[in-house]
Amino acid sequence: MAADQPRRTLRNDMLIAAAMVVAGVVIVCFSLRAIDAAPPAQMAQATQPLQGTPAPQKTAPPAESKPGGERPTTPAPEPARPDAEAQKAGAKPVLPPAPAEKTAPPIKQK
Repeated sequence: MAADQPRRTLRNDMLIAAAMVVAGVVIVCFSLRAIDAAPPAQMAQATQPLQGTPAPQKTAPPAESKPGGERPTTPAPEPARPDAEAQKAGAKPVLPPAPAEKTAPPIKQK
């Protein structure tokens, strides 16, 4: 009978382990079924829907380019500094000159 005891213990342990595995599978099945039964999540729209654009207004056509001719250009914007006469009168430039440590040394030619 002493040899029967380990077999009986092993059989009881295997039955308990099998019952726990079956219980885990049942819980997983119920969880998956509950997830599948839930209504799908709805997403909120962050931007308003696009609306039709108004018809473009007619504007003057661009100037025609001529080979070798002059091209129409817009003047470059002026820097934000007062002219020489205003500086003589006491006006200060809007932007101070760049500090010396911010400028790089000149590039040496080979």
